[in-house]
Amino acid sequence: MITVISPAKNLDYDSSAPIERHTLPELLTHSEALISVCRDLSPQEIGSLMKISDKLAGLNAARFAQWSQPFTSDNAKQAIFAFNGDVYTGLEAATLSEETIDYTQQHLRILSGLYGVLKPLDLMQAYRLEMGTKLANSRGKNLYEFWGSVIAQKLNETLAETGANALINLASNEYFKAVDKKALNAEIITPVFKDCKNGQYKVISFYAKKARGMMARYIMENKIQDLAALKAFDIAGYYFSEEATQKANEPVFLREEQS
Repeated sequence: MITVISPAKNLDYDSSAPIERHTLPELLTHSEALISVCRDLSPQEIGSLMKISDKLAGLNAARFAQWSQPFTSDNAKQAIFAFNGDVYTGLEAATLSEETIDYTQQHLRILSGLYGVLKPLDLMQAYRLEMGTKLANSRGKNLYEFWGSVIAQKLNETLAETGANALINLASNEYFKAVDKKALNAEIITPVFKDCKNGQYKVISFYAKKARGMMARYIMENKIQDLAALKAFDIAGYYFSEEATQKANEPVFLREEQS
């Protein structure tokens, strides 16, 4: 099995990464093409396109202007330590053992609007470019059209390298939509996390994002290789529910109301 997760809007380039070793993104030629498009946008256009404040628009205009190769440990940081959102709070990458990081490097991939697919230890420079952004480019009117089947092809390489025939989708709908399902050589398994609130089980975004990170860590630490083993996930009070699961490839994990 390989696992995919989403990136995060929030980034941490202030703290030091716990390890120095790193790799480089494999789709930088594509990233350069997107950076070229983004550099032609004014801060006002960036703000309107991304629906962000003037301050954030200015910050990201500066990031696009400063983006350059080669990537080094001085101007970039490993992706798994640079992203700082709810998924990564659940993943707690900085506390993973060296052995688990090695396994993670082989079996975990991060989807990205700018970089396409990132290995955990791939260096990346700071950016904000969500996959759902309607950025007109030479290949189409948005990032989905830009990436086409490129992401699926790169994931297929990872599937072949690891001998995996299943992909655990722990990414958001926005990001997994960028994966050409027809081109992917794997069974797709998409876990669903529901929390009980006022007597009803429902997907609560904040909790679900963190749960995806916790499950990604669980998979990596336990080297999960099949769906049966995945159903044993029981972190933070979640448990697999056969009754709540309607589709075999969408296992539902429930958690009782939090006090």
